Amino acid sequence: MANTIWVLVELEDGAPVRSSLEVLGKAAKLGRAEAVVLGSAAAEVAPTLGEYGAEKVYVHADAAYDNYLTLPAVETISQLVQQHQPTLILLPTTYDVRDMAARLSIRSGMGLITDATDLTIGDDGVKVTVPWGGETIVTATLTQQRPGIVLTRPKAFSIEQYSGRNAEIETINTTISAEAQTIRILETVEVKSEGPALEDASVVVSGGRGLGKAENFHYVEELAEVLNGAPGATRAIVDAGWLPYSYQVGQTGKTVKPTLYIAAGISGAIQHLAGMKGSKYIVAINKDEHAPIFSVADLGVIGDAVAILPKLTNEIKSRKA
Repeated sequence: MANTIWVLVELEDGAPVRSSLEVLGKAAKLGRAEAVVLGSAAAEVAPTLGEYGAEKVYVHADAAYDNYLTLPAVETISQLVQQHQPTLILLPTTYDVRDMAARLSIRSGMGLITDATDLTIGDDGVKVTVPWGGETIVTATLTQQRPGIVLTRPKAFSIEQYSGRNAEIETINTTISAEAQTIRILETVEVKSEGPALEDASVVVSGGRGLGKAENFHYVEELAEVLNGAPGATRAIVDAGWLPYSYQVGQTGKTVKPTLYIAAGISGAIQHLAGMKGSKYIVAINKDEHAPIFSVADLGVIGDAVAILPKLTNEIKSRKA
């Protein structure tokens, strides 16, 4: 019997988010992929998920999943797991899903492995590949005595297409308890930004402590703009209050895989490398010729990023003119 892998498909503006579809495609490669989709748009989205690998979709189109924070989804999925006992629950790492995974693990007694970049399923259980820091790769195992949960690193998998696959749809009619409807979402605030999103940009220009002061970050933004890219930052300058957390690239920030990554004034701590070393081409600019960032760079420039960035921006502008 094929291994059954469940994927919770998150919805945003009535459509499945990309990270969920990436994980669904990986689940289809591992065995029988089944999706769980919850929320007011679930019934409309469910029939499309076969095209991304799902063979069956569990649907509960209740607006409570949209209006209350994580607890209704945790309650519903816990009940489904007890009833169906899938081999594995495979989830993308997002803010809401991390919360759900932790609660599911405690409520249902399931093992939980986070930050996975790959996994296989064999007779001895689920083997999960997890980068440890920036240099060590660990293989963790979930035994098959009970279902386990694996959270995957963003961009670990690509979206797979399964043209012509029609998923079986099962409507869930469970009642959401009053206890699960205690943390209500009162307001959703959308932060408007110009240019491509950091996670999706084909060019990313990031800055670190080597910029000297917050006022110099505009050099990063100006270069990113002329390259039609997105600006990013290290945890050090985010923690220092220069920029919001949404700019952070690294193990505890966002994972990016652009065609070109320019690291300006970034030393290259392993936590930062974990979030960007999958970039196709890496250019590093740093005054310290021994900075660790040069070990992963395709092109290294030894010099002051504050002096070099505006010259590079002007050169690109002149060539575009």
